[in-house]
Amino acid sequence: MLVTMIQVVSKEIQIVSNGNVGRTALRVFAAVTLVAGTLLATCSWQVSTADAQETNSRGAAKPLDARSRTIVQSVELQVKRAGAAYSKGDYETSGEALRKAIGQIDVAGNAASPGLHDALLPTMRRIINARAMLELEGVTLPPFRLPARPEATADPMSEADASSEPATDGVSFVSEVAPILVDKCGGCHIRGNKGGFTLQSFAKLMEGPSEGVVVFPGDVIGSRLIETIETGDMPRGGGKVSKEQLDTLKQWVIQGARFDGPDPAAMLTSLKGGGAAADTPAAPEPDQPTMVGKPTGNETVSFSKDVAPLLVENCNGCHLDAMQTRGGLRMDTLAQMLRGGDSGSVMQPGDGEASLLVQKLRGSAGDRMPAGGRPPLSDSDIELISTWISEGAKVDEALVQTPMKVVTAQAWLSAAASPEVSERRAEIAESDFRLAGADMSRLQKQVTDHFAVWGDVSPATLEAVAESAEAALVQAQKFLPPADGTPEDFFHGKASVYVLTKRYDYSEFAKMVEGRSVPADWQSHWKYDGIRAYVAVVASERATEEEIAQRVKATVASLAVVSRGEAVPRWFAEGLGTAISGGETKRDRNENLRRQAELVTAVGSLKSGKDFLNGKLPPERADRMAVAIAESLLSRQNRRGLDAVLRNLQSGQPFSQAFQTGMNTTPIAYVDAWLQWVQ
Repeated sequence: MLVTMIQVVSKEIQIVSNGNVGRTALRVFAAVTLVAGTLLATCSWQVSTADAQETNSRGAAKPLDARSRTIVQSVELQVKRAGAAYSKGDYETSGEALRKAIGQIDVAGNAASPGLHDALLPTMRRIINARAMLELEGVTLPPFRLPARPEATADPMSEADASSEPATDGVSFVSEVAPILVDKCGGCHIRGNKGGFTLQSFAKLMEGPSEGVVVFPGDVIGSRLIETIETGDMPRGGGKVSKEQLDTLKQWVIQGARFDGPDPAAMLTSLKGGGAAADTPAAPEPDQPTMVGKPTGNETVSFSKDVAPLLVENCNGCHLDAMQTRGGLRMDTLAQMLRGGDSGSVMQPGDGEASLLVQKLRGSAGDRMPAGGRPPLSDSDIELISTWISEGAKVDEALVQTPMKVVTAQAWLSAAASPEVSERRAEIAESDFRLAGADMSRLQKQVTDHFAVWGDVSPATLEAVAESAEAALVQAQKFLPPADGTPEDFFHGKASVYVLTKRYDYSEFAKMVEGRSVPADWQSHWKYDGIRAYVAVVASERATEEEIAQRVKATVASLAVVSRGEAVPRWFAEGLGTAISGGETKRDRNENLRRQAELVTAVGSLKSGKDFLNGKLPPERADRMAVAIAESLLSRQNRRGLDAVLRNLQSGQPFSQAFQTGMNTTPIAYVDAWLQWVQ
């Protein structure tokens, strides 16, 4: 009946489409189909009987892979957004969403399978009807026809592609992709490490930053590298990637993001067209650094308290946070320093005076360090470094890969009283707002028992955010072990809350202060490294108390969780904080459906729990999965173990030990078991 109705109304539209009657008929058609929930609606989508019969006639479809499921969900989401905008009379927004859906289908068509075509077929038919409706409203859209059903599966990640042999066809990474990345991204992500992301080599590119993988072979929709360029967010500093260059990058991703060079770990700047290495290629970094011994407790010098602060203070700019590393020696982490530089190893554990690092500091092996007119280290300071090396250069394993600045900050933090930390966080807050371009003369501050709330907003808004933060912490504390000391001791100093009045200001804050872009649907987030402990939230003067509370509660809860111990991973803090705050409950039906789709996609794309724990998912999908895992930890059968984990953390145990002791299994084994259960 519904199909007949559409055919009849469509015929009427064709007859009277040149006049106002045509528009009236079109709106009647839209109203009918919106109510029916089959064309451009915000409700669930149903496959028509004809579609189902057509699919069944072709036989049972092969299950879709993770990439295909992502494409289907993304296209459906854009069509739903088009429907929501159309129903409000916002035809331009509706048309923009439909353009994105058409573009996604065009991209998918380059590597489509019969199964993907069948899954998209109902939505593609709706797009054809929707396009006709929008064009009668004056919206210009690209042409769109149903593509032919592929006869054979085109798998961009076939075994041939996954082979260790270099690719010889398609877009060349060495001669086409690498030059674009070096030219457009080199200043920040090859010679620098902005946002914690380096493009120094193909291996580093595919590894991605700590937030997650940025290139998903075969999937331009899920690849954040493409998204940030396409939206104009990257590159920064006035650079621009041309349409031709962007098309090259997209095609490379679609074809499987293959590498056709001799060594994935080679520096991009050392690669030449055709895959030949430069005359003097950079040596690849080993996967694992040379490990040093663990402290025995008998050492007289501490790396974190004595050595790291000296190196951070005196080597910064040339070997730490350096745009161009001097002598090939990077010292952002101890692991990098252990690898050495152009002159080889700089340390000989067990013999400080024979170590090149000490000899350079004394000036007995060429130019004295530090260079650049900086004063030399005192003999007592050099002796501290030499003694530490002579005692075996012992350090806790967790600190080997930790940024040296963080190691130094944590050492100061462990010795500082809560009021001292509060003062330091206040200085950081002012510095952060200044960096984000705020009018410092208008910056307001309100202090509560646990928080210092900052923002260029009215006192009433500041107070509303402060009250919401305190209320959110009260809720979170119901699930956490009792904390000793004063309220100021809970976060080891008052935590900061940064209030931004507009979504644009919030986005710019993340770019300028954190060196990253945040997902488009974020309204708040948290950050914690010991000294820095803050929540950033969008709260305009028009925001209601309920809206503010909804944005604040999950982030405050996550901040409370992550501050319970050392090196608590983000997935645990984000997932548990959201779960115990009820942060997933007050979302509309479509938003919950979208998030469920993200979770299904995330689970389907993982081979093991190790991929999740190592940050191999985009942030949005990782967060959905983290919440689901946290909810399983909060279940009746696991709650006692979770409580033990939190107590262990608060008593000082490292996260891995605290988790294993409390849950009687390792984090990776737990996630693997959870994946097996949900799949």
